[in-house]
Amino acid sequence: MRKMPKYKQIEVSYSDEGNGTIEGYASTWIRKPDSYGDIVAPGAFTETLKNRYNGGVGIPFLWSHQMGDIESYIGTATADEDEKGLHFIATFDDTKEAQRVRQLYKDGRLRKFSFAYDILEAAEVKLEDGQRAYELRKLDLYEISAVCVPANDDAGVVDVKARRRRCKTDKLKEAVNLINGFVDEFNEDDEADDEDEPDGKAAAEDSMERKSKAEEVLKYIEKIERK
Repeated sequence: MRKMPKYKQIEVSYSDEGNGTIEGYASTWIRKPDSYGDIVAPGAFTETLKNRYNGGVGIPFLWSHQMGDIESYIGTATADEDEKGLHFIATFDDTKEAQRVRQLYKDGRLRKFSFAYDILEAAEVKLEDGQRAYELRKLDLYEISAVCVPANDDAGVVDVKARRRRCKTDKLKEAVNLINGFVDEFNEDDEADDEDEPDGKAAAEDSMERKSKAEEVLKYIEKIERK
């Protein structure tokens, strides 16, 4: 379960013209890691805004990153990078769901925004205060969402992080490979013990116990990976 962070409020502007619009920041360049340990570098969205959303193509504006629910598509946004971060203006659709979200922002019950993306370029960096962070340098932007709980205090960045989820899976696979190597070493040790100490009953029992524990850990990791 994620630990609930404290939030800084961000400036949000509204307009009731037509179906209503809202203006804010989906991400900022603040050099303070979010709850995932990430920071976003200035210019991270330059290419995606040019390549994916050039020529008047709007950015999907969703409720809480629900890409699989057609009713969660509540509007269309335009965005640009400025000295603070990824600034956007979203126009709400004329639907019950969109107008409900608009009213929640207008009432102050929602104050945060987020974006969904994939990582194209990133690296670990050391910040001025000595902290280490994962700097996102080039991102592919999929959508901007209205959200309740952000990961970044300053701008409300909650990432669906398909890329991050894949990274976690990769780490699990690495762990599985390590455990497999661990089990193989035990098997080799057992064969060596059998050759060197044919009557070493205690050593054999100890080796079997260690191998059993390693196999138990392996099964547990594989179970997590399948989820």
